[in-house]
Formats: sequence, C-alpha cells, structure tokens
Amino acid sequence: MRILRIEAEGIFLFEGKAVIDFNAEQRVYPDNAAMLYNPFGNTYTNNVLSFVGVNASGKTTTLKLISFVMSLLNAEAINTIDTKVILEKSTNVVLKTYFYDEKAGVCLLETVIGVTKEEGAVDRYTILHERLYIRKAGSITSKANLFQFANNDLYQSRDASEEQLLFLKDDVSIVIALGKSGNVFFRDMTEWTDFNILNSFGDFPTALIQFLDPSIEYIKFNPNETELIVKFKKYKEPISMRGIQNISHYLSSGTIKGLNVFMQAWMALIKGGYFLVDEIENHFNKEIVATLIRFFMDEKVNKRGATLIYSTHYVELLDELDRNDGIYVTRNNDGISIQKLHHILKRNDIKKSDVFQSGMLEGTVPSYEASMRLKKTLASGTIVEDNK
Repeated sequence: MRILRIEAEGIFLFEGKAVIDFNAEQRVYPDNAAMLYNPFGNTYTNNVLSFVGVNASGKTTTLKLISFVMSLLNAEAINTIDTKVILEKSTNVVLKTYFYDEKAGVCLLETVIGVTKEEGAVDRYTILHERLYIRKAGSITSKANLFQFANNDLYQSRDASEEQLLFLKDDVSIVIALGKSGNVFFRDMTEWTDFNILNSFGDFPTALIQFLDPSIEYIKFNPNETELIVKFKKYKEPISMRGIQNISHYLSSGTIKGLNVFMQAWMALIKGGYFLVDEIENHFNKEIVATLIRFFMDEKVNKRGATLIYSTHYVELLDELDRNDGIYVTRNNDGISIQKLHHILKRNDIKKSDVFQSGMLEGTVPSYEASMRLKKTLASGTIVEDNK
C-alpha cells in the first residue's frame, strides 16, 4: 500500500485542515527521479518527507498523526493505538486518506471518529461513519484528477448501526475489507525521542558498527544467556554484559541511537515501507544523518520505494534535498499549521538552510523580540520575575 495524501479536520491541536501530501507536485526530472517512487502511471511519491520548524511548532504531533493514520489503515482498533493521543480534546475528527493498493487501485478512505466521554473513565473513540472509494489506476489521467472521486466509485460504507457492529468492531476501519495485501509496513520511532536505549538485540552488521564507531570490532547477542557481547579492537577479550542499563557504559549515545535508527531504517528499506523518526539529529553529527537521508534517495539501496519521514531542527539537512515538495514547514500560532515549502518558495536555486535561517519564512526562527526579552532577563542578574 502506498499513501498518497492525508487530510485531517477537527483535531483540536491543529488550526483548520491539516494536509500532508506524499505526492510529488513539482516536475520530475531525470537528475532527481531517484528521490521519488513511481507506484503507477505518471504518479510519483517522495522518498523523503521532512518536517522543520522551531520548538513546539507541532513537528512531533504531525508525525504522530501520520503514524495514527498508518495504524488505522492496518485495521488496528483505534483505542489500542498509542498515537491516538492526537485525538484528545477533539469531538468529531474527519480523516480522508488517499492511497494506492496494487490489487484494488487508487482509494479514498473517509473516516469520521467520535468520542465517548464518561466521568472518571478514559475517553473511548468510535468510528461514526466511514466510506471507502476505489478507482482503477488506469482512470487517473492527470495530477488534477488524482484525488477526485465520484459517488459511483463507492466500494463500501458503514455507519454505527447495530447490524454492522455485529460483524465489525466500532473502532476498526472497513479498510480491513481489502485484506492483508493492503497493509502498510512502517516503523515508528517517534516514542523513542527521549529514550536512548538499545531497542533491538541481535548480531549487528559489521559495516554499520564500524560506520558508527570504528573502535568496535563486533557486537553480538547470545540468546541463550541473554547477553550482549562487545569486542573492541584495542582489547584482546570481548566484554559481555547483561541488562540494557550497562550498555551505555561502553557504547556512546550516538552509537546506541545509530544502531536503533539504522536497523529500523533497514527494515523499511527491505520492505519498501515507511520509517518515522522524530528529531533525527539527536545524538548524531550532520554527516551521519545526511548519510541516512541519502540511502533513501539512492535507488541502488532503496529498491522498493521506502519512505523516510522525519522532523528536525537541523535546517542544513534540507540542503540534501533537491526538491521543495517533500519539505514541510510547521508553525503553531493558537493551532498547528503545516505548509509545503513548494507552496512558499518557488525557486530551487537558493540554499534552503539560508532561507530558513534568514527568517525569510515567517515562524522558522525564534523572533527577534523574544530573543531580546530573554537577553534582558539574563542580563538582569536575577531570577525573580518583575511583573510590574
């Protein structure tokens, strides 16, 4: 399954409609075709989606929205999805998810989610209405009609009637009708932003270990003893350890995160799936992150059109991308807004990092006034707030 576009309305945290377009809007040229995947016809999707903005601008929430939709498409019960937290304080949420299924065609899933609030109980979410539309890929003649569906394209519908609930749980999508072939393969590391512990055990590829830390000869896992064995080049004997709390004594935070990130990314590359990572630059230097991004834009490595979706404060990373239609600017002014850079900046001959750092795009750097107020407070030499 290939996601083409997500539209979300009614989510309390967002300002108006949130639109995340995986589709390539700009013209496709031979020199940047490796950055794209061609699921069918003349439709291309970006292999890398970047979300950039200042602190608290909504980057993490946006990634969680994408993760939630992917879980919904996998027919997971809404109330068991961790990223359902994005629905908090919302009443009726309308999701429109456009995707391509190899067997069915181009699909639109319209889902209306309601909430049941009971005093002293956890909110419970239900699907109030749902419609699944399907068009044959051959009927798509241009980008203009890619997301246009008619009434006769309706494949299946459901409401909260008692009869339908006998066959389908009220928090599971009817997308399940497409069968297992329609599943979305994705790896989500958004919950690991503030935790840097090894989240997988096994024999890690030597090439990856030495890329992250050349001083290590190998890392192996002994399943019988549930121990991790690390061999440093400078020592004759390997070091064995039990318990994840001991690993940080021997491996740097960058190495630990690198093993986590690259192994998860590798799975996405093998499956042609999606890999979500928040604050991708944490614990890494620029070149390590740039290498990861380049892997997803290299057709020799990314043979199945896997997609890297990440947030960052590191605007220099955007210079790795030749296209503007895979970059989103997030802002939060009484509600999160998402805007594709392609809609703001039409030129490709300007360094993207310079555009962001210059403040040319409103809301992409801390305001001058806020910086001056902070400077004045620090210079005062006191932490007592003067509210007069």
